[in-house]
Amino acid sequence: MAEAYIVDALRSPTGRRKGGLSHVHGADLGAHVLKAIVGRNGIPDDEYDDVIFGCVDTIGPLAGDIARTCWLAAGLSEAVPGTTIDRQCGSSQQAVHFAAQAVMSGTMDVVVAGGVQTMTQIPISSAMTAAEPMGFSDPYTGSKGWVERYGEVAPTQFKAAQMIADHWELSREELEAYSLESHRRALQAIREGRFNQEIVPLEGVEMDETPRQTSLEKMAELDFLFGCDKITAGVSSQTSDGASAVLVVSEQALEKYNLKPRARIHHMSVRAADPIWMLTAPIPATEYALKKAGMTLDQIDRVEINEAFASVAMAWLKETGYPHEQTNVNGGAIALGHPLGATGTKLMTTLLHELERTGGRFGLQTMCEGGGQANVTIIERLD
Repeated sequence: MAEAYIVDALRSPTGRRKGGLSHVHGADLGAHVLKAIVGRNGIPDDEYDDVIFGCVDTIGPLAGDIARTCWLAAGLSEAVPGTTIDRQCGSSQQAVHFAAQAVMSGTMDVVVAGGVQTMTQIPISSAMTAAEPMGFSDPYTGSKGWVERYGEVAPTQFKAAQMIADHWELSREELEAYSLESHRRALQAIREGRFNQEIVPLEGVEMDETPRQTSLEKMAELDFLFGCDKITAGVSSQTSDGASAVLVVSEQALEKYNLKPRARIHHMSVRAADPIWMLTAPIPATEYALKKAGMTLDQIDRVEINEAFASVAMAWLKETGYPHEQTNVNGGAIALGHPLGATGTKLMTTLLHELERTGGRFGLQTMCEGGGQANVTIIERLD
């Protein structure tokens, strides 16, 4: 089977809510990373086959196929199409899968996979609340099939995070200790310049704005979220603004454009679990991916699991037994933000650079997603 290679991966800084990127139009934010990735790889812009972007809550400035709009806003060839996909938090990780599948099928040679989200302008669940005047407060209300199967229950991420914390017997104090470590790692990574090669500064913002100098004492003062008794903002991913992109090409493209591959897509899969629990799918998805790939976790040098909530990553660590010391080593979404549609390729960008920094061979990425889903991608760093 043909191989799919990663030749470049970059991202914008992550802007905190109402921060330095909050005024940037979604098309311009996505255009920024697209223009950068095209500009530094020497492939004529009219020879790209497709642009696949992840985005959630595609209304207002994020509507109208934001992938295509970002490409055009970057001043790039009108001949190149774009498509926007929504697998909730895993949207841009799925974009990588679609790009790799296109390359491996032989139907495409040069594809940009990425994502964009402007959560300051378009808050999470905006697409749901936009339908409230029509009598729909969530995607499940009024569905006979849903009610027959799950009852009058609309899944929420906060309830799911609490359920996970209870099931895996994680205390508030343990969740907050994990969160504090996420911030510590992120601040250390920034001090050591670990993100310098992957970030393309924008609007005077040169580095992620989200990591905080906090403490267990400060986090203990935070109120619980939405009826929870363990989950606070301090143990949750941060609302943020950002964009990211990964350039995926075929072997033929490597030769044609004299490109050096940095990694190979070794495995990609997606699985799902109970949608009410919503956030547990990375656990069975990881087991499934390793079995399909014929691998074990001790062959994986680094893991990036999205820290939607501390309980999600902690439950995954408990179930898999994988070392925390090799997981989210530069911090996670609790410290570095979670710009929904952009997070998948944001994490992949960091994973690739981290493998290069440490000389690791295999990296695994997974993340929980709305609907109880989870993508898993395994990449192999190439010398």
